[in-house]
Amino acid sequence: MKEQDRNAMPRAAMVMAAGLGTRMRPYNGHIPKPLVTVGGKALIDHVLDRLADAGVARAVVNVHHLADQIEGHIAGRKAPEIVISDERPELLGTAGGPVNAMPLLGDGPFFLVNSDTIWIDGVTPNLKRLAAVFDAARMDALLLMAPTATATGYSGRGDFSMAADGRLKRRGERDVVPFVYAGAAILSPAFFTGVGQGPSSMSPLFDRAAETGRLHGLRLDGIWMHVGTPDAVAAAEAALIASAA
Repeated sequence: MKEQDRNAMPRAAMVMAAGLGTRMRPYNGHIPKPLVTVGGKALIDHVLDRLADAGVARAVVNVHHLADQIEGHIAGRKAPEIVISDERPELLGTAGGPVNAMPLLGDGPFFLVNSDTIWIDGVTPNLKRLAAVFDAARMDALLLMAPTATATGYSGRGDFSMAADGRLKRRGERDVVPFVYAGAAILSPAFFTGVGQGPSSMSPLFDRAAETGRLHGLRLDGIWMHVGTPDAVAAAEAALIASAA
């Protein structure tokens, strides 16, 4: 692979917006989680603006729960180009959604970003940092990892430990690890090898890639905000205000 191609910015992205958002009550009965506003902007717009700033040309957005609202909200966007992957008939899950959308994403590595993730960048935008590090010869997946110690609104035990070379190891059942997946990644189509059409989870694919040494992470530069509940919205807005001061 040519050096200039190895670290090329992905031109396509998958934005995961089909989840039920059950922990986001009272919003989820009438507002889909991607449209909950933080700092005066819907969560999905935070994501799409970052993708546009990174030079992504096409964002494939999957929809299921309250899909009409999400489609209506993003219909007027000019950048990136929005393509809907319709999961109204059946929610396909974290792996099934991207597999279903693969014809729309092309045959190269692509960004995958959860529609409800939000972070404050450091000097270099984190999506550009991911693109600069991703190497398809060594990786099937490069995940943006937030340190649990500095994450806003997060109180879990972490997801992964990370070696000095960036390789990730899943947290054991009783372990506490220093990094949580921040909901943004670059994935190669090879990551989904063997996954058929229909509902499926990404969790076993992470395990498979980790076992072969092809699951890597990049430490987030900045502050990641976990917006999983209504109470976390206020904490995220306070972090945004503090960062702008």
